[in-house]
Amino acid sequence: MFKFNDPWWLQVIWLSIALFIVGLMLEGFSQRRLKSAFGQRAAMFLTASLSLNKKRLHLFFQCLALACFAVALARPLMGMRQTEVKQTGVEMIIALDVSNSMLAEDDKPSRLEHAKHEIMNFVDGLSGDRLGLIAFAGSAVLASPMTLDHSAIKLYLTALSTSSVSTQGTNFKDVIAEAIRAFEHGGVEAVNGTTPTRVLLIASDGEDNEHGAENQIKKAVGQGIRIFTLGFGSAKGSPIPMRDERGNLKGYKKDKSGQVVVSQPSDEMLSKLARAGGGSYYHATFDESELKSLLNDLDKLQKSDFRTKMATDFDEKFQIPLFVGILMALLDLLFGTRRLPREIWRGRFGTQT
Repeated sequence: MFKFNDPWWLQVIWLSIALFIVGLMLEGFSQRRLKSAFGQRAAMFLTASLSLNKKRLHLFFQCLALACFAVALARPLMGMRQTEVKQTGVEMIIALDVSNSMLAEDDKPSRLEHAKHEIMNFVDGLSGDRLGLIAFAGSAVLASPMTLDHSAIKLYLTALSTSSVSTQGTNFKDVIAEAIRAFEHGGVEAVNGTTPTRVLLIASDGEDNEHGAENQIKKAVGQGIRIFTLGFGSAKGSPIPMRDERGNLKGYKKDKSGQVVVSQPSDEMLSKLARAGGGSYYHATFDESELKSLLNDLDKLQKSDFRTKMATDFDEKFQIPLFVGILMALLDLLFGTRRLPREIWRGRFGTQT
């Protein structure tokens, strides 16, 4: 089988043909002007040392070299072979806290934006894992079922905001329950028939407004789900800003007594979740060193082959037209456009040199 990987470069071949034709036409036009201006005998004398055939040959070499380079850039592919490609990894649900407390700005520009940025980079560090996405606050919703398309996960992640979930607060019980359902409905068997390792990664500031997560953690662990947590926010806490549609600050969230609410992250709660879930807890930093540790922890988990597919590979043959093009360019440099001395016309009584 033969094909071109970038066939639009072949259009340059037509350009090289057009240049060759235009070059010949311009050469003929210049000869006619010369004869018209000085006469045929004088024109022959003036161009006696110039070989028109060699000039045309130079033009041919140049245009042929251009055409060969175009074919090389089009990347001709020849021969076909099939190779088996396996996608290996774990099944993972990423749960992002989108409660109002994540709007606190002790992490710049906010806890929520910092969390999105961290998760984006975390996803970039993964390879063959199947990923799903949950947004949670007072309740939890499945933003994306599990998929091997990591770019889709990043797209859904970008769109998440505090309005993605109707109920405010932070409810870890519901997010764990939603993750269990997502694994049950969207999980797959590995190629060898075994159940892949399943991971729930919770990105939050740790403020839990509900109770009862312990029973859900036990259920998740019983189904082989490992829970990892990633914390955001500073230890001293921060007020929750309130902004208008244009992003201008209107004030800070207040409680019923009129006091400004200070959101206090709970590393202890997130650490407790991770310990009970057989995973690990890391606090997010701006140098993202925790992502390396988290990825190392995941690399230690048992990986499974999700899908085997046959990939078609072709042999690159660009070297052949590239070599011919370079050869034509060298020939263009080696050959001159002057006549050989014995060919030069010196007039009726002229002598040859």
